[in-house]
Amino acid sequence: MRIGIDARNLVSPLSGISRYIIETTRHLAALGAELYLYLPEATPAQESLPPSVQQDVSIFHGAIPRVFWGNACLPRLIQRDKIDVFWGPAHRLPWIAPVNIPTVLTIHDLVWRHAPSTMRLKGWLAERVFMGPAIRRATQIVTISHASHDAICALYPSIQDKVNLVWPGCTPLPTSDMTLTRHGLSRPYMLFVGTLEPRKNLINLLRAYALLPEALRQQWQLVIAEGNGWKLNHLENIISELNIAQNVLLTGFVSDAELGTLYANAEFLVMPSFYEGFGLPIIEANAAGIPVLTSCLSSMPEVGGDAAFLVDPYSPESITNGLESMMTNKALYQKLVASTKTNAARFTWENSAKALVRVFEQAAKKKLLS
Repeated sequence: MRIGIDARNLVSPLSGISRYIIETTRHLAALGAELYLYLPEATPAQESLPPSVQQDVSIFHGAIPRVFWGNACLPRLIQRDKIDVFWGPAHRLPWIAPVNIPTVLTIHDLVWRHAPSTMRLKGWLAERVFMGPAIRRATQIVTISHASHDAICALYPSIQDKVNLVWPGCTPLPTSDMTLTRHGLSRPYMLFVGTLEPRKNLINLLRAYALLPEALRQQWQLVIAEGNGWKLNHLENIISELNIAQNVLLTGFVSDAELGTLYANAEFLVMPSFYEGFGLPIIEANAAGIPVLTSCLSSMPEVGGDAAFLVDPYSPESITNGLESMMTNKALYQKLVASTKTNAARFTWENSAKALVRVFEQAAKKKLLS
């Protein structure tokens, strides 16, 4: 099967969606699919892509030129290459796709609908304008959790029969011997992983950490890893105001090897987000053998399973109580640890790619019969 992929998300700083596209591409190629990646400009993820994947790289730099590329250039490219199925892996399809080519659309979440205050205005407008029409035009739709599946069907009831649940997989991460030394980590720590943005609920996490008894804060460090975001440039000021600077480490962006090491040596992951379509750090942490303190909302209970301790993300006190339980209740902690590997094993990229191929086949059959 010849599959065309809108790979525009690979030209931005790499994110969870980027990892989703890269890993799915790798495993589709391993299954023998003939893949065509369409890029508005060159990608920094070039070395992560299989050599068998054919790439069409244009020269459209910036958000607005990418919109033009996706709607004016992309349809001609997929028609030219005689694609059997076209896949939009992140909420977008061309406004006018070739009528003879079936389309599959992946919707990761409905943040714009359920947590709009946590988004940039530009991103919120783009999702509001482009997502609905893409959902209606798609031959088949994929989503990545039961929570997102139910939310999509509730918002767009007329398309329920074409929405498919396909869980993503868990990527094994390398480790680095130098990571802990480089960051000066020498005591037990809880780990936050993610973009520094309002949806991740870092402010309430910091407030909750500050509410812990001082003796526990001195014993347990809070490590905040990963990339820069928005609306949280004042994070260091908040940490200082809460008087917890000596116990909080901001690593900035880390490599996969550094991230793998941070997971492997953490006591547990903290992810009290207001909303997640899936939450890849949950299963990355579980694969490293560490449990998760996470939110009781959206997809997080589903993904965390028996290896997660759930809290109310809107209540710093609830988060504090959860942190203290994870830090001091050894029986609870060991019970959660015992479930980590089993929980992570539910999510594999091989199974995800196989399920996605079945959706591609359904889309092709549906288009043939229409």
